[in-house]
Amino acid sequence: MIKVLLVDDDVDLTAMLVEYLAQENFEGHAVHNGEDGVAAALGGGYAIVVLDVMMPRLSGIETLRRIRQSSRVPVLMLTARGDNIDRITGLDLGADDYVPKPCSPGELVARLRAILRRTEPQPTPAASASAAATVKAGPLLLCPGSRTATLEGRTLDLTGTEFNLLEVLARGAGHLISKQELSQRAFGRPLSPFDRRIDVHVSSIRQKLGTRGDGRSWIQTVRGMGYQLVTD
Repeated sequence: MIKVLLVDDDVDLTAMLVEYLAQENFEGHAVHNGEDGVAAALGGGYAIVVLDVMMPRLSGIETLRRIRQSSRVPVLMLTARGDNIDRITGLDLGADDYVPKPCSPGELVARLRAILRRTEPQPTPAASASAAATVKAGPLLLCPGSRTATLEGRTLDLTGTEFNLLEVLARGAGHLISKQELSQRAFGRPLSPFDRRIDVHVSSIRQKLGTRGDGRSWIQTVRGMGYQLVTD
């Protein structure tokens, strides 16, 4: 069973979610404060973390910040409905996605499965198959099998969601890719109005790529339309 860590101070909610997750082939464990959440996320062997933003003492945002200092474990944030500041901050710190509260257990499970599908390494039957699956765009090299990426020989420290987005851009290097297409191919769902998750993730990827020799960003924005990875 897939191990899921729930970090939320709502004891009744997490107890209900643990029961529901068990029916969906997930092994859920709950902790109820940020300090315990950090310790469990870093040492518990969990496949994914569900993290509530609104917690006393140590907030979900600070908990995520501490997790991301040492781990790339996928994180799904639970945010207050309509609170765009927390959502953007969470994504900027490396959250893979968010779900507004209250949400149904079914929606939560669907999001968990979607994140795990796009962040888990995909095994290949042989080394030759793995080599053939690499994506090269100028000095950028991505290996989807191992979910590793290098730029000019430098290893990039990407979250699973960032890797997915960069892979889509690399496969279409030199061509404009709309935000809607990025969302469909990287997240597996359409981009809703006023959703800024693409912009926040791309901003983080830009920082990790650094600038080209001419001072430009590797990822160019076409305002109102989308993004393009440049390699020449």
